[in-house]
Amino acid sequence: MSLWGRRTPLRWSLLAALWGVAAWGAEPNFEEVVVTALRQPTPRHQVPGSVAALTRETLELVAPTHPAEALNRLPGVNLSQNSGQEYLPAIRSPVLTGPGACGGFLMAEDGIPLRPAGFCNVNELFEAHLEQAARVEVIPGPGMVLYGSNALHGVVNALTPSVGEVEARWSAEWGSEHFRRLGVAYPWREGHALLTLTRDGGFRADATVDLAKFSVRQRLAGGEGGATLVRLEQATAGYAVGEEAYKIRPLARANPNPDAYRDAQAARFWWRRRAALGAAELQITPYLRLGEMDFLMHFLPGTPLERNGHRGGGIQSAFHLPWGGGRLVAGVDAEWVQGWLKQIQAEPAAGSAFLRETLPVGRQYDYDVLALQLAPFAQWHWPPGEAFDLAVGVRQEWLSYDYRNHLPPGRTREDGTPCGFGGCRYARPADRDDLFSNLSPRFGLSWRLAPGHALHLVAARGFRAPQAVELYRLQGDQRVADLDSERLDSVEIGLRGRRGALAWDLAGYAMEKRNVIFRDSDLFMRSGGRTRHRGLEAVLRWRPGVHFGLDLHWSWARHRYARSPGSGLDVDGNDVDGAPRSFGGLIASWRDGDRLLLELEWAHLGRYYTDPENAHDYPGHDLLHLRARYRLDDRWAFALRVVNLTDRRYATRADYTTFTGPRYFPGAPRTLFLGVEYRPGGSG
Repeated sequence: MSLWGRRTPLRWSLLAALWGVAAWGAEPNFEEVVVTALRQPTPRHQVPGSVAALTRETLELVAPTHPAEALNRLPGVNLSQNSGQEYLPAIRSPVLTGPGACGGFLMAEDGIPLRPAGFCNVNELFEAHLEQAARVEVIPGPGMVLYGSNALHGVVNALTPSVGEVEARWSAEWGSEHFRRLGVAYPWREGHALLTLTRDGGFRADATVDLAKFSVRQRLAGGEGGATLVRLEQATAGYAVGEEAYKIRPLARANPNPDAYRDAQAARFWWRRRAALGAAELQITPYLRLGEMDFLMHFLPGTPLERNGHRGGGIQSAFHLPWGGGRLVAGVDAEWVQGWLKQIQAEPAAGSAFLRETLPVGRQYDYDVLALQLAPFAQWHWPPGEAFDLAVGVRQEWLSYDYRNHLPPGRTREDGTPCGFGGCRYARPADRDDLFSNLSPRFGLSWRLAPGHALHLVAARGFRAPQAVELYRLQGDQRVADLDSERLDSVEIGLRGRRGALAWDLAGYAMEKRNVIFRDSDLFMRSGGRTRHRGLEAVLRWRPGVHFGLDLHWSWARHRYARSPGSGLDVDGNDVDGAPRSFGGLIASWRDGDRLLLELEWAHLGRYYTDPENAHDYPGHDLLHLRARYRLDDRWAFALRVVNLTDRRYATRADYTTFTGPRYFPGAPRTLFLGVEYRPGGSG
């Protein structure tokens, strides 16, 4: 049983020990964290609600090869890594699955969503330049009113360095399984460029990753502009199938789908202008965004190829001004996008005559969607008393789809001829238009109890409109998907403070999500499911001196079905599958000035159920990671990382289906990385 299991007092004794030493520990130099939740730098204590962040120093030390390695160090975040750069997200939620479940999270770079509203991709974080980000911020739970559709369970925002923050540097890294990575930062007087090239041979057969990222930032008239370009070529490994298959090394290293792949490219271009208007400030950010992706859906019978893409642009605005004794931020966001999707099956489906007949060769979907989004918002910050800050805001959003189908509608083959056995599996709606309107209010109150101590209370509503794939990529005899927007109501209470050497950030939340979109037992897309979410999150930082540090981040949560998701079984009250009740980590670090930083991380993932009936589970795991970074002088630095130090056999993702039984994405064995960095501008 885990050391942090239900019957051991270790977790409570550790918390008590940290609190006890706080009275005599030296006063630490805790950083005043600045965030961009309001689209401008804001002291953290002025932001109503929880905000978590990864600094540049942490990102350099972790040197993530996958977004989960860095983001899972934050409370409430549990990205479940699949093959290569793939993952399933969870932020104050279970691991969400389904064709549009990724719509529950807003992933952004420099405040601009990586994907358009309505066209999310579950793996979209590979499009952010995390490897050379200056900072990554996470807002758990419903996002601020400055974020709309998709900011349901949380916002992740990767911030690239501003002009003037980059030094010239070259870095190279080598790792197990033929891993290689090159990083370049090249500054000039009015801008800089960042380049990262990664080649990962993968510990599983035929599971390589080639990833290239290029970012540029430049001062322009009255502001700054930037661009990020990403190219991914990935050979994908499928599930290891069978009871505890992740523990059997030949199965864990094998790839049952050696032909599977994912190729993608994405580009974003933006320009941000700030203008002072007396005591007020206006910020405007126009942007362009495009992307394409091909991937073989190895997990479906017939293994069809999906090709999707989008191109479009938008504008974000925010007007900050003093008003009514407080501060008002108001603006309008607008976006247009042309998206498209094709699904093509090249060969007859293997298996029974039923599969061969209902999954015909040829195009199964071919459509495009013109989406328009318009969202005015306003949020007012006002101090009702010397020790209080009040924030009240609202966002109204309209999202319209103009869908056009390029194949015969209904359950037919590409040429319009019918399939046997009652019709083809995939169904295509006729041309149609859809409009979704959502109102998102938010109330926040913070109370400074004493110097260095603050209590906050937040009540908010988040939403997400149905994604295009949920509306127009139908199956069975469904001709129209009459879906509503998902809605999540949240209440959060939190306490931040510090005493002596100890700082803490505690939060508890209760959320209820309605109109959950799901695919029922008849393969119809429905809305009307309901889930309940309760949780506690804790971050403790202990700095007894200038050398040693101890950091704890922990989440306890219960995510349950409140209304059965159309599976044909009554699962009301059951835990949602893919939702561990506890996860987190403990990090011990040793620092010798700016020269040496050592870190030992214990990462814990608790037991979770792998099916809605709660009849099967994954027992969880505990991992150890060792990291070191040594700066020889102003020019040279060296890094060492050992991931999965004890060579634990574990799964990064587990689930259960009646067709396959238990299946897993095995975790990597002990992996060694060595890195070197050179800064030509140093004086050493």
